Amino acid sequence: MRSDASTVEAYLSELPPERRQALETVRQTILANLPAGIEEVMNWGMITYQVPLERYPDTYNGQPLMYAALASQKHHMAVYLTGIYASVEARRKFESAYKATGKRLDAGKSCVRFRKLDDLPLDLIGTSIASENVESFIARYEQATSPRKGRKKAKGT
Repeated sequence: MRSDASTVEAYLSELPPERRQALETVRQTILANLPAGIEEVMNWGMITYQVPLERYPDTYNGQPLMYAALASQKHHMAVYLTGIYASVEARRKFESAYKATGKRLDAGKSCVRFRKLDDLPLDLIGTSIASENVESFIARYEQATSPRKGRKKAKGT
């Protein structure tokens, strides 16, 4: 469910009370652990935590690098942790720690889905958000997007 809200406050005000409360709680956890240099904005129809283009303009799509995000979808809510999912090792560590909480992990390619706040281990979300600084996040992005030996360049590049 994409939102056209231009501010975080407007986005949250559109939500039903239970979802608003859950996302506000997750948001406060993220903000309390957010690395310096990451900004909170509305982007891609959700609350986004990103590296500003002023800090790193050389992205593949001209958009800021998304570090994390929060969204209310049709059947669930989601916290996107792109830093965790950009590394196989980081993902395995996160999934292992998540399962150790006793909570059921419902994960997509770069998100953890949850239906109610009790489904989400907030301490682990906070630790995950705090686990990387802007410089290491950018370095991981550059490593993931750099041309690999033997790989053909896309047409036009």
